[in-house]
Amino acid sequence: MSRDRVVIMGAAGRDFHNFNVHFRDHDNAQVVAFTATQIPNITGRRYPPELAGDLYPDGIPILPESELPDLIRRERIDQAIFSYSDVSHEYVMHEASRVLAAGADFRLLGPHHTMLKSRRPVVAVCAIRTGAGKSQTSRHVAGILHELGHRPVVIRHPMPYGDLAAMAVQRFESYDDLTQYDITIEEREEYEPHLAAGSVVYAGVDYERILCQAEDEADIILWDGGNNDFPFYQPDLHIVLVDPHRAGHEMRYHPGETNLRMADVVVINKMETAPPEGIDEVRRNIYALNSDTIVVEAVSPIFVDEPDPLRGASVLVVEDGPTLTHGEMKFGAGVVAARRYGATEIVDPQPYAVGSIAETFEAYPETGPVLPAMGYGERQTRELEETIRATPADRVIIATPIDLSRLITMDKPSHRVRYELQVIGRPTLEEILRDRFDRV
Repeated sequence: MSRDRVVIMGAAGRDFHNFNVHFRDHDNAQVVAFTATQIPNITGRRYPPELAGDLYPDGIPILPESELPDLIRRERIDQAIFSYSDVSHEYVMHEASRVLAAGADFRLLGPHHTMLKSRRPVVAVCAIRTGAGKSQTSRHVAGILHELGHRPVVIRHPMPYGDLAAMAVQRFESYDDLTQYDITIEEREEYEPHLAAGSVVYAGVDYERILCQAEDEADIILWDGGNNDFPFYQPDLHIVLVDPHRAGHEMRYHPGETNLRMADVVVINKMETAPPEGIDEVRRNIYALNSDTIVVEAVSPIFVDEPDPLRGASVLVVEDGPTLTHGEMKFGAGVVAARRYGATEIVDPQPYAVGSIAETFEAYPETGPVLPAMGYGERQTRELEETIRATPADRVIIATPIDLSRLITMDKPSHRVRYELQVIGRPTLEEILRDRFDRV
């Protein structure tokens, strides 16, 4: 019997997971290639044979998604599997149209084919968009589980930008581990705050192997989701963040709407800064899509190191990269801090951007007058440093979840912005977690 010829459309994360759990050992389909988008420096490589399995002794090529229609025709592709996240429903159907016009089927793999079952209880923290507040919520949940006497281990959604074979399973317990694995700024932003709070973090490429190892040292698995993807593991409690600053996105973005429809708990975050009409719209949409969910209200107040010198200063604001790029936010906590503490000017870094940082602004022209903390590799990290040096500002506000001064040399005084989740009203996440897991 002939095997269906398949291409997996991805962004170095969900695509590899879908292959590993659904296609790797199936002899009724042949994955001809991955096509990549969103992530720099991934195309032109191969998914290595060490991870691809016995059916793929030469590995699998990773090609630019721009080549997809030609690839479908040239390789007689039967199915294209859409496997990335944080894109509008309209974008998904434009991609479907490209695939269908080239002659192939267009597929989305769902939870039944992609979620792994754990031996341990799983709490999943996901969102409707990048930048909704997953990171601080995951830390908040981990802290509650520790206080309840559990041993939670965090498993983070993949960000495999390095040597794929070498990073099949990664375990982080200390800052030395971050250096050992030579990870990117984006990875540090997600791992470092968990380590600072005393949690062990796993990540990598092969999430079945990761789960098996994590289960040996945890009594609860905490899935810390990426973008607005749905979990790789079947959750016993599924917590989903919505963002009233982007009201309506919970019904217009893939797979954020899927998360909202599946959620056991929905957290309306950023209520202290969002417009009332945005909060009202989000609340209506939650109950329209998932009337059985529990709604939790929360704020994410900011804390700034030594804010007094910001008054009257011109500032360069460095924000979380993915939130500004495919998350489509024009500002984040850094701009809020600049306004709150009296900075007279937020200097636009775009005229001073160099190399790949300038290319990022070209790719995302709607980005506001802030600098996304891009750092996919040593070269881009150095170009981020050069851009900061070239921007004529008195001070730098760093609103990424990490201390950038560990990675780059600042030529201006800098101020870190931190933000933590605070639940307001009831029910609280602590009450919900205690009810579900106090007797595990």
